[in-house]
Amino acid sequence: MLARAMIATDVPTRVPPAGLAMISNALAGPPRMGDPYHFTGLREADAGLSSRTMPPEPTAASLASGVNATVDLTVGATGCGTGIPDLDRAWTTPASGPRLRAVRTAAEGLRHRFASGPRAVAVRTLPLLVFAYPTKYAFSGAALSVAPYLLLTHRCLLVQFLQNGALKTLLFNPTDVPGARATPFFARVAEHVPDRVRALVARDAEPIADQLGRHGIDPAEVDYVAFDRMHAQDLRPILGTSGAAGQAARFAARFPEATLVVPRVEWDEWDDLHPLQRAWFVRDGRAGVNTTRVAFTSGDLMLGDGVMLLRTPGQTAGNQTLFVNTNSGVWGISGNGTAADNWSPFESKIPGLRSVCRKQDLDIVMNSNTPARGADQYTSMVLEKTIADRLRRAPAFAQLFPSSEMTPSLLSPGMKPTVLHRAVTHGEVVVSSRARAGHATAASPSASAVGGGVAAGGAEKGGAECGAVSTARADSNGANRPIKAAE
Repeated sequence: MLARAMIATDVPTRVPPAGLAMISNALAGPPRMGDPYHFTGLREADAGLSSRTMPPEPTAASLASGVNATVDLTVGATGCGTGIPDLDRAWTTPASGPRLRAVRTAAEGLRHRFASGPRAVAVRTLPLLVFAYPTKYAFSGAALSVAPYLLLTHRCLLVQFLQNGALKTLLFNPTDVPGARATPFFARVAEHVPDRVRALVARDAEPIADQLGRHGIDPAEVDYVAFDRMHAQDLRPILGTSGAAGQAARFAARFPEATLVVPRVEWDEWDDLHPLQRAWFVRDGRAGVNTTRVAFTSGDLMLGDGVMLLRTPGQTAGNQTLFVNTNSGVWGISGNGTAADNWSPFESKIPGLRSVCRKQDLDIVMNSNTPARGADQYTSMVLEKTIADRLRRAPAFAQLFPSSEMTPSLLSPGMKPTVLHRAVTHGEVVVSSRARAGHATAASPSASAVGGGVAAGGAEKGGAECGAVSTARADSNGANRPIKAAE
């Protein structure tokens, strides 16, 4: 029942590409010369972090009317964004304590500009998998529970945005579920769990290609894919492989036109993993992958209007967090926590979190399966909390959406998040020309509420350098109704 509940969806609002000119005008102000954050007009921020000028939200009628739109939804590879220098100096601060303060201060300025700028076009949430995860890792051993495991629901975010006036589609965390099960840690756990029990605990949602299809999106029209980190990722079915001699099998690309956006350091560390990381990486997960469709980043990246990827090192050296500007404010999508409680432990109802943080003078509780860079992960979570807005119905909590979110279950009695997000939903899905050719174009009511607002070259080497960025393509979307969470 849990898996079925997580895939309840609506028919997406079908917006023809003729409306894209009006999207650009509605989501952004006039261009400013010399603005490094400008795609279709990131406006000058008003003074004060609490002062935000939100662009008007386009309506279904205005999008459908579509004047002067000439956007090609199958445009070829373009630059994959603009580097963001704001946090560079702060991250090079030598000592960890001053580094945390420097990162927080720099993040406040970046957050102000980003939140006052244009919004993404649409955001939808695609559930992929429900799986068991050690309680001690989920909350750094701070949670008081007799249950050694709890359930997490892993989800992919579908994001549409404008990049230099062109509509782009991003899938964030489109994990290959069978490949993820080959991760050494999860494979070893599965060896000791009877099949009947595993079938009750680990549930797969509808395949991601089918979910995209129901939203009117063809997998071949996804422009970018990215992950918060490479833990449990098998890139071969996602990007495809060359099938070179000595390799077991040739994989067809699930997203044949997509470019992977990945930090160079994350990619390089896969070559020779630290022992603390080995249990969490799929050993051959990138073997034979065509790196001509990999864009390597070396810093923070403004991918397009209302969409940015910030480095958040800690769990891995190249950990990154996606931030999206929506009609309810800025959301972050992160693997650094497993519940909203990780970022707001003093407001948490999870037994033990508040007490441990008081005793140890902590403001954050980490998802700590790889503790080698704990100080950096703590700083990264402070950065995330600084950038993200607060939930409107539970302002003590930040709009930080765990990529794998704790899910209440009988497996962990007495353990449930104080606030359960379940989904982030924003804007109206724009259906591409290819999808329109095979689908009806009837529109459904706009799903413009954010679910989290409810409390409750060759193989392996090569690729393009993204200065902070390089070459790539951009984002995709779908539509599913957020399930309202109970407190």
